[in-house]
Amino acid sequence: MKIVDLLKPAANLKVVITGGAAGIGAVIAKAFHEIEAQVYICDINADALERMKLEHPGMHGGLADVGIRRHVDRIMDEAISLLGGLDVLVNNAGIAGPTGNIEDLTPEAWETTVSTNLNSQYYVLRKAIAHLRQSTLNPHIIAMSSVAGRLGYPYRTPYASSKWAIIGLMKSLAKELGPDNIRVNAILPGVVAGERMSRVIDARAQALGIEFDAMRDQYLEKISLRRMVNMEDVAAMALFLSSRAAANISGQAISVDGNVEYL
Repeated sequence: MKIVDLLKPAANLKVVITGGAAGIGAVIAKAFHEIEAQVYICDINADALERMKLEHPGMHGGLADVGIRRHVDRIMDEAISLLGGLDVLVNNAGIAGPTGNIEDLTPEAWETTVSTNLNSQYYVLRKAIAHLRQSTLNPHIIAMSSVAGRLGYPYRTPYASSKWAIIGLMKSLAKELGPDNIRVNAILPGVVAGERMSRVIDARAQALGIEFDAMRDQYLEKISLRRMVNMEDVAAMALFLSSRAAANISGQAISVDGNVEYL
């Protein structure tokens, strides 16, 4: 086999992507759909979910709040039934959480962030592992973390805490599931261009009492390449990690961020 052929994910992969109807999750879902994988997405946004299914015939999807275990149980049962198995799991769903001094954050905002970003990954994993063990197509789990999962992030403590925890989850599972030939890696997106990042910048600008453009410039100054990354950059990494070229990559926290130096 030519090395270039190793870069092509196996045909007919069965893929589940949480938070797959918008943002990074949607771009990853489209990328897998383009290589003719069987894709199931879930999302909390019903309109976005239906639009994705309409625009990408053959893509499956279900409505769910991944922070609620019974929702996850339902959509995972449906996904496995529709796909007939599972080869790749992309635990992508997450929220930005609140911005502010820790003493001003409400317990409810903290708990919602941790539940959506971290607990959801466990809820999905507990339903997925048995089916990944049966896969013969290079089974793989992608845990979506963040550059905030390797750096401190002032005024965004619930978000950063949950993203650091995801790295611990990934590292532990890579060891636990390696003997079953299941690879586990984390992708750490940096400052990703898009509406969500604009909202984050705006919230932090307000918290610090500065203008939006000045806050945006501060973010760019912290990146070695002095530019944001695109969602397509993250999706390309997800495809690579699910290809045969990555068959021996596991337990890694891989940044796609232009080298963010600090936050």
